[in-house]
Amino acid sequence: MKRKICVIGAGNWGKNHIRTLYELGHLHGIVESDERTRGELKEKYPRLQIFTSVKDAVKEDFDGFTVATPAETHYEIAEYLINNKKHVLVEKPLTLKAGEAKRLKKLAEKKGVNLMVGHLLLFHPAIQKMKEHIDKGKIGKFEYIYSNRLNLGTVRKEENILWSFAPHDISIFQYFIGKRPVEIISRGGRFLQPHIHDSSMTIITYPDNIVGHIFVSWLHPFKEHRIVVIGSKGMFSYEDSSDAKDILFYEKGIDWVQGEPIKRDGPTEIIHYERKQPLTEEMKYFAGHLDGEPVKMADAESAIEVLEILEMASESLLAGAEEKLAGKPASPGKKESVFIHPTAEVDDNVSIGAATKVWHFSHVLSGSVIGERCNIGQNVVIGPEVNIGNDCKIQNNVSVYKGVTLEDGVFCGPSMVFTNVFNPRAEIKKMDQVKPTLVRRGATVGANATIVCGTTIGRYAFVGAGAVVTKDAPDYALMVGNPARRSGWVCECGEKLTTSLKCSACSLSYEEGKKGLKKRSS
Repeated sequence: MKRKICVIGAGNWGKNHIRTLYELGHLHGIVESDERTRGELKEKYPRLQIFTSVKDAVKEDFDGFTVATPAETHYEIAEYLINNKKHVLVEKPLTLKAGEAKRLKKLAEKKGVNLMVGHLLLFHPAIQKMKEHIDKGKIGKFEYIYSNRLNLGTVRKEENILWSFAPHDISIFQYFIGKRPVEIISRGGRFLQPHIHDSSMTIITYPDNIVGHIFVSWLHPFKEHRIVVIGSKGMFSYEDSSDAKDILFYEKGIDWVQGEPIKRDGPTEIIHYERKQPLTEEMKYFAGHLDGEPVKMADAESAIEVLEILEMASESLLAGAEEKLAGKPASPGKKESVFIHPTAEVDDNVSIGAATKVWHFSHVLSGSVIGERCNIGQNVVIGPEVNIGNDCKIQNNVSVYKGVTLEDGVFCGPSMVFTNVFNPRAEIKKMDQVKPTLVRRGATVGANATIVCGTTIGRYAFVGAGAVVTKDAPDYALMVGNPARRSGWVCECGEKLTTSLKCSACSLSYEEGKKGLKKRSS
């Protein structure tokens, strides 16, 4: 049965979606914002519906959508399609944060639609054939896996090599092993751009003493896409960049004979498989589940696993770079160390919690206490005698003055302003008139907002960009304007609540309390 599918995005990879679905007879619409590209598409596909926006396309009777737009747009587009009860396949990565992917998964389950991610290599017939033999025990006990994805070029400006190349390999590792990692260590180098890693080596340890490594680089003299799987009875090797593209099985290994390791060097076997195009198989699979039958390959859970591993690998990768920058020896297994950029100043009598980072040209004054896992951006001033909780994020160009207290999980947007004296004068000392300001747990203060001293920002309240807060903000309140007034309520996840005080993204419900809203007890 031919399905009606619409492709969103006609860029480099979107064109492959378009071509493949057209050949399969499933392509019925395209969404593309660029006028010139739309003109070219209309000439090439005169019978198709061409749209300028997703909102126009969703009104039509399409069975499903594929999304091949820049990664930073994936969440918003997928959320909109799912809310309109459309099956959707989103190119990798599904989102840029595992938390966002989890929200999409919940939303898709609630709306009863399929959500797939473009983990293309899971549909590669060679990968599927290797998985079949692994499950049958051909290699014995799974021991070790490595993947090299190397090339010269395809340098990205918006993402590092780990996020660009490694999702393919991580998805294969998860497909073969079927377990979550217990440890991830990643190290790499930045050569072309100061903040973008061009090459990285990631070591992933799984339960049952299974180890894998992923070597990715776009600064390599030749192209190599190779995966090797090693077990107690034999070894697989597959190189997609080779001309033959054969799966090779080596009956090799080490046997223990009377307590001595003896090399086993058996024959090499070519494992035959159907030479089909992975993208064609992926699109067939997606189209075949547009009747609502749940997908089991490259589903939302698969996307979440890959994103969580990427986030852990990225954290390790950056930790190594930061320790090197600070002149400290890299300690891969230690994640609790504090990072202070060499240009930052930290006075005596300051307490900074584990895994907190203080970036370029920032200054922490005496008597201040900063919790664990905080991120203090560039050109930030804290103190004196300021208390900041755990997991706070203070963006660039913010001053947190004496009298201000931030509880756990507070977000301070770029260039937002705290004050601590109501009527300051340059010629008159008024530090004895400091009025305390309290920002409660989980609250967000948007860019360029101003918080007049003596106020309290309630738990998980959200102060909009540029707002001027002159009075207390209730828990979960959305505050906008000058002076700021409550214009609605927001969920703990940051989404605006409906009039029924229920979050459409994460399904949390709320009710009125003494200090604003409170979560409704189940």
